[in-house]
Amino acid sequence: MPRGAVLGHTERVAEHCTCGAELPPEARFCHKCGKPQFEALRAEEPELRPADVEAPPPVRGPQPAPEINFHNRIAVRAGMLAAALASLLISLPMPVYFGIVWILVLLVSSGFFAVYVYGRRTGLELSVRNGARMGWMTGMFCFAIATVFFTISVILLARQGGLGAFYREQLGARAASEAGVEAVLEVLESPAGLAGIIVFTLIMLFFFFTLLPTLGGALGAKVLEKE
Repeated sequence: MPRGAVLGHTERVAEHCTCGAELPPEARFCHKCGKPQFEALRAEEPELRPADVEAPPPVRGPQPAPEINFHNRIAVRAGMLAAALASLLISLPMPVYFGIVWILVLLVSSGFFAVYVYGRRTGLELSVRNGARMGWMTGMFCFAIATVFFTISVILLARQGGLGAFYREQLGARAASEAGVEAVLEVLESPAGLAGIIVFTLIMLFFFFTLLPTLGGALGAKVLEKE
């Protein structure tokens, strides 16, 4: 084979070594200095197009916490659970003066409990602002439940003669002896007066049933905050 021919995957580079020694045909090493006399043929690497180069995966930082709103299913479920429990406990028979305090405590506790349930289910820590939102959502559910019960009560009383007749029966002889009580009963017996009382009651229910759970939610987020 002539010198300089291709041998398998190698190629002869010269007939004399760099040290000056004359090389025999197909010599792989110099017999004088031992220098290799063939170079490996490098396979031509295909040119990589940008589309063939796999982009490195993006670096993902910590995911932001989901917003507390009615699109957050876990927040909705936590708020509905807390509102249902609070409404159930509110419906328990209580003395009048103790019952008012009982309702206020339950409304505040409902927001606190909703924040606790949300944190347990998600493992996330709510800020005071998000805790207040969680409590407000719970209060909206409490108000919806209270409105349903209030509407049912008004319908039942209307079938029995209306609010005026109901309170007239409850007050008995006092209504006949006191002019102020009689005036209030007359307002309740008129359609316009009854509508005004219902609207005023719903406004007061909305105020208390949303404000107190909101305060409870903010308090819950602050108390349950991890150090």
